[in-house]
Amino acid sequence: MTITVAIDCMGGDHGPQVTVPAALDFVRDHDDVRVILVGLAETIRLFLGESADQRVSVRHSTEVVAMGESPALALRSKKDSSMRVAVNLVKEGVADACVSAGNTGALMAVSRFVLKMLPGIDRPAICAALPTLTGHTHVLDLGANVDCDPEHLLQFGIMGAALVSAIEHRDRPTVAILNIGEEAIKGNDVVKRAAELLWNSDLNFIGNVEGDGLYKGEAEVIVCDGFVGNVALKASEGLAQLLATFLRQEFKRNLFTRLVALVAMPVLKRFKSRVDHRQYNGASLLGLRGIVVKSHGSADAVAFGCALRRAAEEARSGVLARISERVAQRQPIQETA
Repeated sequence: MTITVAIDCMGGDHGPQVTVPAALDFVRDHDDVRVILVGLAETIRLFLGESADQRVSVRHSTEVVAMGESPALALRSKKDSSMRVAVNLVKEGVADACVSAGNTGALMAVSRFVLKMLPGIDRPAICAALPTLTGHTHVLDLGANVDCDPEHLLQFGIMGAALVSAIEHRDRPTVAILNIGEEAIKGNDVVKRAAELLWNSDLNFIGNVEGDGLYKGEAEVIVCDGFVGNVALKASEGLAQLLATFLRQEFKRNLFTRLVALVAMPVLKRFKSRVDHRQYNGASLLGLRGIVVKSHGSADAVAFGCALRRAAEEARSGVLARISERVAQRQPIQETA
């Protein structure tokens, strides 16, 4: 089975100078993939160089969505943007997945308008993997929905569990809800009601986890609204940058600490490898009638390649079918409730 990935080459902080080399490396490392590079054709070909791989094609588009552009403007006025064309390729069945490092709000708006929602799902959610003491966990929503009701959080749990089941081959991944305490009495009314729905579902729900539980590996899927999820994610990224800066400052403090840094270099390299955010790049826009993966806007070629691999793996493992199946299984329960 050959997987075709449409790439918005113009999106992100770096555009084709990152997306095109990452795409070439991706094709070189995977025999079962094809890529369609979408964007300003002349610019893309500048970075293609002498590549003549038949699994790499270029689809010209005339417009680019800027990183700070209004999602509504991008949706209404830029119908031939590289982002819109890449998503359209998924809708048309030409591509199995789309990857973009562009404007998150615009990508969400365009994807939802073009692809529509899966039956039984009200809102799309941004889902990404985060490192933990035991491996990693998948958290959603990370910013698509600022306000959610309990049913939305239940749907996030269903989608997250289906995703993990598909790509990690786990029959019943553990699901938790992010809260201010582990006790059932904690949290606001929305979180409490959502927990009740999750307990009464067929998910492997284990209850509440606090913020530190994100990184302890207490659950394989953690659900929350987009406001809480985005704050938690950005706070985590800021803490990681703070610790890295502190380490560099301390090792450069004097000659002795510089010598210590040389001795500790192998340990520091392994530590850096374990917490390297690039290997977790690629957030899935779950709930759509197509696979769309959002790369971080500042991603380098290594990080963007991880997003490409995530998109291909979702297509390969049938994530959309898994989500649809899980949602369909609970519809009779809703009808009789």
